[in-house]
Formats: sequence, structure tokens, C-alpha cells
Amino acid sequence: MTRSDIFAVVKSNIQTIVEEAQGMEITEEMSLRDLGADSLQIVEVISRSMKELRLKVPRTDLMNARDLKGLIDLFETAQGRSSPRP
Repeated sequence: MTRSDIFAVVKSNIQTIVEEAQGMEITEEMSLRDLGADSLQIVEVISRSMKELRLKVPRTDLMNARDLKGLIDLFETAQGRSSPRP
């Protein structure tokens, strides 16, 4: 899965869960707070995205993601760890 595929999943979940973000242009430089998400919506976006992407990221790592770029970086790293090795 490419970075743009991961971003598409996260973006779709943001638009579904965060009403304020509907119709907004969402970029990697934005944070979930910038998009109007409250703490419960942030947890829901991240949880749904990880479930859909079949990834696990430690909560301590998630706390360090300051924007969507940081979150997608974490998802890419987790994807690399979960990929089968030859």
C-alpha cells in the first residue's frame, strides 16, 4: 500500500467522523484539531484507520504525531514491520 493509499483511508475516515471537515481540503500538514476534531473523534479516526489498514501502532508512538503527516509516517513504519519478509 502506498503513502497516498494510506492518506486516502485516513482522509475518508476524517470526512466520515468529523462533521466540520466535510467539504474541506485536507492536507498532510493539518492536524486533526485543525479540522475541528475533538478527542473522541481523534481516537475514532485513528482506530478506524488502523483497523481498515490492518495496522497496530503503540499508543505512545501515536501521541508523538502532531499532524497527519506524522500519523501517516507512523502507519507507513508499522506497515513495513507487518509486511512478510522473504
